[in-house]
Amino acid sequence: MAKKSSLFDDLFFIASKLPWWLSLTIALVSGFGLHSVANGPATFSGDPHQLQSVVLGSMARTLASIGQYLLPFIFGCGTLASLFRRSRSLNLLKSATTPGGNTLLSISWREFELLVGEALRRRGYKVQDNDGSGPDGGIDLVARRDGETYLVQCKQWRSVQVGVPVVRELYGAMAAEGAVGGFVVTSGTFTKQAREFASGRNLQLVDGAVLRQWIAETKKPGPRPTVEVVAERVEPC
Repeated sequence: MAKKSSLFDDLFFIASKLPWWLSLTIALVSGFGLHSVANGPATFSGDPHQLQSVVLGSMARTLASIGQYLLPFIFGCGTLASLFRRSRSLNLLKSATTPGGNTLLSISWREFELLVGEALRRRGYKVQDNDGSGPDGGIDLVARRDGETYLVQCKQWRSVQVGVPVVRELYGAMAAEGAVGGFVVTSGTFTKQAREFASGRNLQLVDGAVLRQWIAETKKPGPRPTVEVVAERVEPC
């Protein structure tokens, strides 16, 4: 049975997944906006027909008096969580490009997702963490560029090759979500069947060798390679 979450948990989850500047903006706007509602005038002329509006207005002010502190707190915490996650991904990328630093196989599956997300950002995408339930849970990242959406599945598999079921699953998710393309990124390699399935579809299979090249390119000055170039390198011969 799925664990039920509270409204506080749901709002914090949303706030932590938003860009930090957006969460901070919501915190400030909600605080000032609800403060004005909470301190609004309460008038009643004695007309019974106005009683309902007076009661509703009183309820609104009561909720606003609570929300003026609660929402800024939640979205303020979400801002800190978003900043921490971005700082962590930047540190992972820096470590991966430093001799003697972390390797793709020495980090956790969660850190692997953060590293992939940061590598995609350096290639011009806006990346949103989809918070999968575990190392094999759902779509891990959602990447956007030029108004188009791409789904990303990360597989930090140390010994087993990524097979066609994973690639086929992502392709089905692309159709369901209306995404124009997708990435399957692994620290290892792909089977021949997986590459054959991806061939001719807008699916890019990024193995460990290509991912390490992406990471290395973040230290080089100048424009990043286009997505089409990467696709040519990862598709089967």
